[in-house]
Amino acid sequence: MQHPMHKIYDLATFAFDPLHHYWEKDSTQRAVAGFLVVVFILALGVIEMKRQGWIPGHFGEIIPTSHYMAINLAFTLVLILEVVSLIFTLPCSISKAVGKQFEILALILMRSAFKALADFPEPITVTGHEQELWIIISDGGGAVVIFCLLGVYSLLRGNLDETLKKGEPLFKFVAAKKLVALVMLGIFVGMGIQNGLRVLNGEHPFHFFKNFYTVLIFSDIMLVLIAQRFLPEFRAIFRNSGFALATLLIRLALTAPPFYNVAIGIGSAVFACLLTLVYNIFYSSTSKFVQKRT
Repeated sequence: MQHPMHKIYDLATFAFDPLHHYWEKDSTQRAVAGFLVVVFILALGVIEMKRQGWIPGHFGEIIPTSHYMAINLAFTLVLILEVVSLIFTLPCSISKAVGKQFEILALILMRSAFKALADFPEPITVTGHEQELWIIISDGGGAVVIFCLLGVYSLLRGNLDETLKKGEPLFKFVAAKKLVALVMLGIFVGMGIQNGLRVLNGEHPFHFFKNFYTVLIFSDIMLVLIAQRFLPEFRAIFRNSGFALATLLIRLALTAPPFYNVAIGIGSAVFACLLTLVYNIFYSSTSKFVQKRT
């Protein structure tokens, strides 16, 4: 008789794999890109209609009057898509999921830079908005630095050795992470629907990305505990715990005030690079120091 956990692993794989395949298809990505273009153009048109006074009533009250908010909307949708991709990355190696989260952090900082444009007048002028200008420079520059460190991290991560070989243990390990990813996908959709209903009802929406990233903290800890069950070696436990700490710093960067958010974000990327470098030098199975010890 099949063990109940085996059935759960099979069901998680059966549900996750088709969704992941559909999301990663070229046709899906092209359709999503086309959708972003259409939404951006429609947002510009609707905002202009509001400025002309053609949209009265409750619906008109929730529409902004700055054309720059269309840019913010476009980047918000890009972030939503990147978070979905992050969820589908969770069953991969923890190091790869961390890299995806640095990609999202760079995009969030870039979005924050564009979001500051909403405080500028039309036509745009810097006079009287020097503080917003410094925020744009800080967030944009921080995004570029993290983008650069992400390249360094990707090179270092390419040398990480796999501590779990192919076979039934690897299948169970990946299936358990797929189950976590499915739960996170459900929470993500639920939070999105809840926030959308709040907007339609005229209520103030909660900060979606900060709240969801807070939930991701618990999923990171869950993934570390799952990894410890299948990879009980000290080097693997420490490495995975370190990656979880790096993602925690990313979450703190999202809630920090301007300038501090960039410093914390860059610090988290440096920490992840340093952790990966030290692991490769001293603890990787291909390291000469490991070979000397054994």
